[in-house]
Amino acid sequence: MPSVHLSGFADEAANQKLALQQFCALSALGMEYYTLRFIDLGNGIKNVMLLDEAELDKLLALQKEYGLAISSIGSPIGKVKLLDVDDGTTNRFVPFKEYLEKDVQRACNIANKLETKLLRGFSFYHPKGDDPQKYVSQAADQLGQIAGLVDREGLTFGLEVEANLVGQTGKLLRSIYDAVNHPAMLLIFDGANLVCQGMTTKEVYEEYEAMKPGLGWLHIKDYRTPTTNTSLAGGVHVDEDSLKNFVPVDIGDSGHEKILKDFVSILPIVEQRMTKRGVPGVFLDLEPHLKGGGQFGGFSGPDGFGVALRSLCKLLDKVGIDYPLRSYETLVRN
Repeated sequence: MPSVHLSGFADEAANQKLALQQFCALSALGMEYYTLRFIDLGNGIKNVMLLDEAELDKLLALQKEYGLAISSIGSPIGKVKLLDVDDGTTNRFVPFKEYLEKDVQRACNIANKLETKLLRGFSFYHPKGDDPQKYVSQAADQLGQIAGLVDREGLTFGLEVEANLVGQTGKLLRSIYDAVNHPAMLLIFDGANLVCQGMTTKEVYEEYEAMKPGLGWLHIKDYRTPTTNTSLAGGVHVDEDSLKNFVPVDIGDSGHEKILKDFVSILPIVEQRMTKRGVPGVFLDLEPHLKGGGQFGGFSGPDGFGVALRSLCKLLDKVGIDYPLRSYETLVRN
């Protein structure tokens, strides 16, 4: 049976985002991998990008104590403006050369320090209200340079589909992927990030199909449309901080059952793609947002994260994808 590794954004499982809360919750649920985004190591809540060397050392020791390893760094790389224009948003602009040499290099250093091969990122903000298609070429140029740096550091950059960015749809992300054409840049599918833009289940599947040739891993969260919406293919801006209708993967509007049934057929290809990059396999990364989401994160709580994990496992059982969780044999081996 084809198999995946289960991971999750650990900060979603912790009420105060304390490191011990995150690690206790995920290890108790049987998980062996996590994605690092926000964490409190005793000096207040920090984004992974702001952790100092002492905190990174402490983190490595703690995750080993709890039998966890990092699947990916949940960095905000690429969530800055392409152009230095006032478009009514609070998104910041950083000159790209400075951004590459400081922010992206810092993210690479952290990934290597924490012994993960994967770095999550995004496709840059185009001016609010403008057509994202116009900015594919510039975004691809900058992302190509990021892919080159990431590759030199022995890492792989995952480009996530998300509202309000140039790569806000699977088709736009595919255009960027084809233009960059670099083995160190792969794509991350996220169904909820498409449904919350007003897409139907049928449209979400079409976006997934567009992304298939470049897929590296999947973010697992879902969204239930509260009222009848029409497709926002024209690129309507989404107020991310107002989104409140995230649900477990088996009851949302993304159509994950059909997507995962198809994913079974390409799993060997994706697994080969990942192992060539030094990654242990294909990750399904839980980011449930069951108690709320926003531009730079979300929250589920330990109870919500457990609900999300069990819903995913039920669906994986149904479509015939295996997934290792901790067992008695794991305890004996350790």
